[in-house]
Parts: sequence; structure tokens; C-alpha cells
Amino acid sequence: YIYIYIYIRPGGPDPISISRNDFKVGGRNVLDQISPYQPRPPLQPRLSKSSSVDRTVRGRRLRNSQESLSETAETGSSTDSLTVLASGGFVLGAAADADAEDPDQVSHVTSMSTSASPILQDGGNGLPELEGRTKVRLSPVQPTGPLPALERSFASATLKTANRIDRDSLDYAESKERRGGEKLLRNLSDSRLLENIVSDRTSVTSMRSTYSVLSPIKPQDVRNRSFLEGSVLGSGALLGAEELDRHFPDRRVGVYIVTWNMQGEKGLPSNLDDLLLPADSEFAQDFYIVGVQEGCPDRREWDIRLQETLGPYYVVLYAASHGVLYLTVLVRRDLVWFCSEVEHATVTTRIISQIKTKGAVGITFTFFGTSFLFITSHFTSGDAKVYERILDYNKIIEALALPKILPDTNPYRSTSSDVTTRFDQVFWFGDFNFRLGKERKDVEVMLNRAAGGDVSPLLEHDQLSKEMKGGSIFKGFQEAPINFFPTYKFDIGCDIYDTTSKQRTPSYTDRILFRNRQTNDIKVVKYTVCSHIKTSDHRPVIGIFQVKLRPGRDNIPLGAGQFDHTLFQEGIKRRISREQKRREAMKNQSSSSICSIS
Repeated sequence: YIYIYIYIRPGGPDPISISRNDFKVGGRNVLDQISPYQPRPPLQPRLSKSSSVDRTVRGRRLRNSQESLSETAETGSSTDSLTVLASGGFVLGAAADADAEDPDQVSHVTSMSTSASPILQDGGNGLPELEGRTKVRLSPVQPTGPLPALERSFASATLKTANRIDRDSLDYAESKERRGGEKLLRNLSDSRLLENIVSDRTSVTSMRSTYSVLSPIKPQDVRNRSFLEGSVLGSGALLGAEELDRHFPDRRVGVYIVTWNMQGEKGLPSNLDDLLLPADSEFAQDFYIVGVQEGCPDRREWDIRLQETLGPYYVVLYAASHGVLYLTVLVRRDLVWFCSEVEHATVTTRIISQIKTKGAVGITFTFFGTSFLFITSHFTSGDAKVYERILDYNKIIEALALPKILPDTNPYRSTSSDVTTRFDQVFWFGDFNFRLGKERKDVEVMLNRAAGGDVSPLLEHDQLSKEMKGGSIFKGFQEAPINFFPTYKFDIGCDIYDTTSKQRTPSYTDRILFRNRQTNDIKVVKYTVCSHIKTSDHRPVIGIFQVKLRPGRDNIPLGAGQFDHTLFQEGIKRRISREQKRREAMKNQSSSSICSIS
């Protein structure tokens, strides 16, 4: 076989001509000895089985190409492979189209055998002529089927890895959105924008060396942004829709609530991680609300311990007390700017108001455009004092004077006789002291039967559930399904219910209830008990919720980032000191040696 390779060189002579004399080998013209033979491409190397699919596809394309080569095309274009010039010789048709993008592109490889084709004849001028004086045009290779549509966004696996964004350290500017032809700057720390960031570009511009993890601010925005505009949709509103969507794309905030009757113990648990940061939780929440009944004598020490446990990510937004009732609100440090001023009020339910062991303390504030009310309370104790507990509830909803100066976000749904109707989201938790209306021995039998986790037989005798269904207490409130054992009354330091002479009946005294103005604004994530803390006769109860947020106006009393700085500093110092002691203990343990005497 003789293979003739024809190359297209950009900038070369146009057209490229080949004369008949170019086909002489050893004084003889090979074109005179060409026998009829179907042109075939050169043999391909044998492929492995792993590439059988690719080999099949290429084989189909070659067969289609061979069929096209064997047919005489009646019409053609400048893209045809080979054309006979009237002036003599052959010209590569693609040479007329000198717009190829790749300068090293090879147009075609034409394979011819040493036998003459019946189509070519000697015209007597030393030039090959076509029989019948017709031109032969080789048809371009056409695909066997429709080509697949090209995706708008595509990238190789390597490119996807190269473009992966580190959520903790990078901010990327921008996704192209056209609003009046303007390119808008977007904060890509939003998790929705980080999930599918692969583009058809070969690289993504990183801002690691230019900006911090915060979004860059334009000087014009600094000049124009005044806040206190009073507009929900205003682009410069601190509490408006733009800021809300930037921090909470799904417009839901995580709320972690704890209620615990500490039994007035002076000694606090050595570690509160199990209470606030349980190991089975994937993420920490945005707000931590901790309500305590019969709290420890030193309330300040309790708040410092909370700050120490949550560390520098959180600050104590507000803390209030009513005797031994403590209520503390902690918020993520970067969200404190979106909180209004905080207000609190207290109510005592004792006949003698100086005795502050029973009653309630409430804290309220507005976050963006959503108002919150948190109440922790301690009702009258006693198995049979259901009516007294209902009186405690009624007194609290009438006497709790909130809000004071904060505006009501929906005054048309508020009533003067019930404080819980004046807020968008209300959480009421504490030691309500409602008992199980059965004898101790009957409750123990049901507890043994409920070892598999089904506590519904116990809840059928729960006083609070019955009163709520009857509408005599906690009107409009809901409670998540209970799937844990009674939280009262335990012997200290163990999981055994009361073994003293009083033999108190195990009961669900510690509860977390909620109500909202709009249906489904509050979604329950978890409702459980913390069984690891055993320093009291009550077990702490934990509730995790996702709460709907709405944009607000800046014309409310803003908190301006206020929090307890002294408590924050003391908590962080304690945390650092604790960590240093832990490391020192580990170091001493690793360097110590054990001696044995035989």
C-alpha cells in the first residue's frame, strides 16, 4: 500500500496541487497499475476488552465513512475532501476553508492501494481525468445518529474537585444575575449557593487573599446605608428581607430549650456538655434558652457555666430571675445585631409575694421581624392540686406585663387578658408539677411494660394532657410527642425512682409547650430527656425547634449588639483554664510510669 498524507499548513499556498508525475516510483507510474479495490482505512491496533464499547462506536463510524467514500457525490461544498482542479492535479477541498481553529490540524489521511481505480483515466496531458469528465467529491463523514445535547454546565471530575469551595474559609463573589444589565455581588457563603458551584470555566476566582470570610462591602453601600429606614423590603434595612435571606436562606432559626429543676443543689455538674451539646446532635443551634427552677444559690455562677460551655461562639443576650427561677438567653455572636432590646417581667403565684419559689419569669425580644416570648415557671406542687395549678397559669397570663415598649407585630390578634397572644412565637416551659393520676404500684407496672419505649399507657393518666384537651389550661399551645420516661422523682445520682418513705409517683412534671400565630411556624426537631445529669431528683428536658422568621422594620428599639461582656470574658477565661488543666493532666498521665513489686 502507498499512503498519501496531505496536510494543511496555515498561511501556505492555496490551493495545494499534486501532479500525475508525483505518483512515479522507480520510473513507473503507480496509477497505471491500480486494480479495483475498495479503499479502507489502516488497520487499528487491537484493543483490550475494557475499551470494547469505544471500539464498537469507532467501527460503526468507519463503516459509514467507507460507504460514503464508495459513492459518487452529485453535489458538494468547500468542505469536500478531494477535488480535481480544471487546471490539473488534485486540490484538497478543505484548503479553501482556511478557518480551522487548530493550526496543527490534519485534514484527512487518504489511503489508496497500488491497483488503479476504474474511475481514474489518463487524459493524455499527464493528468488524471475522471471517466465521463465528471468530478469526484468525497462526501464528508456524517454522524450515525443525532448528537447528544451539550449541557449548559459541564466539568470533568478533576475540575469539580479543583473548584470545590472550603465553606469555612472562602467567600466567592458572585453569580451572574442580570437585573437591568447590572452584575450583582452575591454572598456565596450561603449553603444553597455552595452546593452546586461547578461551572464551565476552567477555574474559579478565589478571594482568599483579598477578602475575609465576610462579604465585601462597597463604598457606595457604606455611604447610602442608614438603617432605621422602616422598610421591610428596603435594600438598606438591617432587619429587612435582604439581610434575612442572606443569613437564613430558608427563613428558619434553630432554638434549643432546656428546662430543669435543680433542687437547689449547691454543687453544679462538673460538665454541662451533655445538657447543651449532646453527642447525637449534628449542629449547634442559633439560640439557647435555659430555664431553671429551684436554681443554685449563685445565679451568676450558673450563667458563667453556661457561657463557659458554649464558648466564644455564643454570648448571653439576657438573663433574668425571680427568686430561684432563672431564665437565660444565649445567641450566636454574629446574630446579636439583629435582636431588638430585650424586656423581662416576673409574676409570683405565692400568697406572700416575698416568697419567690413559685411563679414565672418571661423574656421577650424581636429577632428580625418575628417576636419571641419565653416563659419558665414553677407551679404549685402536690398530686391532687390540679385546680391550684390552673389558677397559677391564669394568674401568669394576666399579670405578666409584656411587651413594655416593643411594638406588637400583630395587634389585631392580641388580647389584654392573655400575654401569650401578643407574640408571634411563644415557648412556655418549666416544672408544671402535673402528675400521673395513678397509684405508685400501678405506675411501676406500666413502666415495666413500657420497657420497649411505648409510654402511651402512662400518658393516658397524665393530668396536664387531660386539662389541655379540656381547654382549661394552655389554650392554643401544643406539645411534641413524648417518647421518654417520667422525669420525676429520682434518687440522687442514679436512675431509680423515689425510694424514700414518701414513695412519690413517677410523673411528667417537666414540660416544654409552644404556640404560634401562623400554622406550622414551629417545627419540632427533638423532644427528649437528658439522662446523664443526675445531681437532682428531676431530669432535664430538652427541646429543639426550627422557627419561621419574617423580615422586619428598623423602626423598633434595636439592641445594637448589646450583651453581657463581663460574663463573656469570665466564661472564656474559665474555658481556657479548663482546657489547660486537661492538657496538663494528659501530659502528666503520659509521662508517668507504673512500678510493680513482685
